[in-house]
Amino acid sequence: MTRNLRAGFAAASSIAALSLVFATGCSSKNYVRSQTEPVIQKTNELDDATAANNRSIHDVDSRSQAGIQQAQNSANQAQQKAQTANQAANTAQQNAQEAVNRADSLSGVIANLDNYKQVGDVSVTFGFNKDILTKADKDQLDQFGSQLASAKSYILEVTGGTDSVGSKEYNYDLSDRRAMAVVQYLASKYNVPAHKFYLVGLGKDVEIDSNKTAAGRAKNRHVEVQLLSNTADNTPPAQGNASAPSGSPSGQ
Repeated sequence: MTRNLRAGFAAASSIAALSLVFATGCSSKNYVRSQTEPVIQKTNELDDATAANNRSIHDVDSRSQAGIQQAQNSANQAQQKAQTANQAANTAQQNAQEAVNRADSLSGVIANLDNYKQVGDVSVTFGFNKDILTKADKDQLDQFGSQLASAKSYILEVTGGTDSVGSKEYNYDLSDRRAMAVVQYLASKYNVPAHKFYLVGLGKDVEIDSNKTAAGRAKNRHVEVQLLSNTADNTPPAQGNASAPSGSPSGQ
């Protein structure tokens, strides 16, 4: 009897111990789960946020690259247009230089030169070894150019000069460049056809003042433009006197 009671008590103790272990294990699992689930959830949220940030960075980078490419394309197009405009300007300038009449003088070049009379003129001066028009030069040329629109049957004699410093060859070239600066300004601003210009580069051959003084040399560094109009073309045809027919009654 006693042995059976002991055996029953041992079995009951074993079952109680197992129950306690099981209960303790479940409690531990629940505790661990309650502690780890928020961490896991937070980790998942951080992963999602990181992925979203990566997508945003990628999108921003893509837009930035697209913007940079678009800006580069626009810059390339602008540069190409500028180069095209520059080439067109250079071509126009070259054509103007080729079309301008060049001569040592107008004698023998212009038919019936005696019919041309000077109706206007202007003179501009240049700095030493310069062929660039100043604002003051352009103002003078503008006063002169304002009359070209109404001028009829005209030509423009453009004479360039230099001082005595330097070789003849260099000064011929310099006087030609100065004259062409004036020609290009008047042609572009006042739509003067190139064939209207007769360019005479005198270099240092002709002095308008003495080259022995600084003031005289400054005056010789000049370009003179003469507006010559063909008076024969501008003269209206003569009106003949109307004579009364033979036999007609005389006026009262």
